[in-house]
Amino acid sequence: MTDVMTNEQFETILEMMRMILDGCEDIESARRKVDELIKRASKKD
Repeated sequence: MTDVMTNEQFETILEMMRMILDGCEDIESARRKVDELIKRASKKD
């Protein structure tokens, strides 16, 4: 089975990124926010 992303999945990811960036003042705060989300997601696995 190949891992192929659908257009809908890609759009969802972009919408999530927009929501993350909306609350950030600069690129460093965006990175910290994304890093925290990655950390939370890896704990759920």
